[in-house]
Amino acid sequence: MSVFVILGLLVCIEAQGSSALTLVIVKKGGDVLLEVINADGLKDFSFVEWNFKRTAILVRFSPGRDPVVSPGYTGRLEFPVKNYSVNLKNLQHTDSGVYTARVFGFKGEQTLAKYMVIVRDPVSPVDLTVDSVSNSSDSCKVTVTCRTQDSHISSTFRCDTQTCSQEGGEQSKVTTSGASLQVYLDLNGSIICNHSNQVSWAKDIKMTEKFCPQHADSESLSPGISVCLVKTVVFSVGLIIMVSAVITVHLMEKLKKKK
Repeated sequence: MSVFVILGLLVCIEAQGSSALTLVIVKKGGDVLLEVINADGLKDFSFVEWNFKRTAILVRFSPGRDPVVSPGYTGRLEFPVKNYSVNLKNLQHTDSGVYTARVFGFKGEQTLAKYMVIVRDPVSPVDLTVDSVSNSSDSCKVTVTCRTQDSHISSTFRCDTQTCSQEGGEQSKVTTSGASLQVYLDLNGSIICNHSNQVSWAKDIKMTEKFCPQHADSESLSPGISVCLVKTVVFSVGLIIMVSAVITVHLMEKLKKKK
């Protein structure tokens, strides 16, 4: 639902505004840089002003004077560069909305920059639990559940002596808070539960070899031990060939002496 609300706001804002809108999603408590790109060419103007929702004034810049910060934003604004850009700190949900930089002069006003800022909560932690394990002589089946505060998904994985694969259940879903919840296998065969949105992520991991002894046995032989076995075989064959060559030369020397 939140995605449709955001898209609706963007459509309305674009229809009313005269400059491009930049969407920025920020984690709650984080900072956002509201940047003015083309400010070097400004001439003969009275002041530059940043507004929130077109009514609340953040700061006003006048030529040759220090920035004047509104009381409601004292201690929350920084000016990292001298081009009328501002850094707004410690954002809360009430700071979500449209921020506009406008220049005022004798010829009226002009929009310099416009940002749609959305403040999002970080995702909650996840918990990956193993619900059941079914073993046979050549494979095993593991059913897991990945849980967050407001959602969960369950999935089944099957492992044999060579590989593991996702056999059934859910792989991903969008939670009620608009985050993504996924459960999948990584390249090492571990089961990953991942909870993420645009500003944060959390994950929990389970190792398949803890539940699937067949797969663990195959993993234990590869790649380190298998490489070691190959080296041992090559070394042994080489040693046998060398010893055989020495014995052959020694026998030939004896035959020559007898003749």
